[in-house]
Amino acid sequence: MELGGWIYIMTNYEKTTLYIGVTSDLRSRIYEHQNKTYTNSFTAKYNLIYCVYYEAFLSIEEAIDREKQIKKWNRSKKDALINSFNENWADLTEIINEWDE
Repeated sequence: MELGGWIYIMTNYEKTTLYIGVTSDLRSRIYEHQNKTYTNSFTAKYNLIYCVYYEAFLSIEEAIDREKQIKKWNRSKKDALINSFNENWADLTEIINEWDE
């Protein structure tokens, strides 16, 4: 099955700031955040290098719609979403990097 898009949530060490993003290549996008490829970006400025949540979609349009939906939520609802998927808010990068190409 070919996936068309992903949404993901990045946070910092203190778990105080969240970034919700959308991409067609999750592994590469997380790498860019963690290596501060875009030095003036929000994630670089706030040191958001931990991926704590993701969802996969068949199309990028579905992913964009979901990203817009989550961005409208208040912080407690976003926290509940992350907790339902990743209770300890562990960085999921290693798991994502182990996926088959």
